[in-house]
Amino acid sequence: MTTSNPIYTHPLHVAEALRKDGYAVMPPQDVAALAGVTLAELNALAPSWDALELDNYLKDGGRYRRRRHSCFVQDGAELTQSPHRAHWQPLEYNALHGGMNRLFEPILPATVAQPAWQALVRGIGRLCSAARRSSAPWYVEAHQFRIDTTDGIGRPTPEGAHRDGVDFVAVLLVGREQIKGGETRIFEADGPNGKRFTMTEPWTMLLLDDAAVIHESTPIQPLAEHGHRDTLVLTWRADGFQGQENAP
Repeated sequence: MTTSNPIYTHPLHVAEALRKDGYAVMPPQDVAALAGVTLAELNALAPSWDALELDNYLKDGGRYRRRRHSCFVQDGAELTQSPHRAHWQPLEYNALHGGMNRLFEPILPATVAQPAWQALVRGIGRLCSAARRSSAPWYVEAHQFRIDTTDGIGRPTPEGAHRDGVDFVAVLLVGREQIKGGETRIFEADGPNGKRFTMTEPWTMLLLDDAAVIHESTPIQPLAEHGHRDTLVLTWRADGFQGQENAP
């Protein structure tokens, strides 16, 4: 089935959907309830996307992506920020930017200190633990992204359809301004089926089992002189951060 709007997963069935289908989609109100905060508290995080730094590692030479990146360890109810480190992926998961240490500016301390940030990461992590039926610690990487139309077109996933090499991936829409495009596409990793939809409401969340599905977002184009798409991408991995042995 192809839809322009996401088909949402009932909040009580998210862990089951991850195990069965490899993905779940949650509307903003359910994401806020999962975190135990209000939508207003989540929206208070959004201004920090105005302070992202240019991604200088884009191999296509583009200037359309700004980001910040930080790492955490989630052990039960405890969420601890790790020392700042480079983001690394193997080439098998990211043929464009894999195999290289990419050291981005960290997420601002004022952002991480907001109760909504802590509550959101912990809440999604609990879902991951429920889906995996495991209480082992999670190694979490957080990426703030802004894709803009500086070059006339912005590419949320310049590497194309991909997996991230982790256990779970959460993609949360933070905002869309004066753009078209940015369609989310997910496909079975070992099958023919796929879904495509566009997230338009801030704090809509797509949660993925990274081994079961591959995903991408289509390019964005401006509807006015300038436009952008802001997302928060969070990943959970059970066996340490990717590339720990490659860290400088």
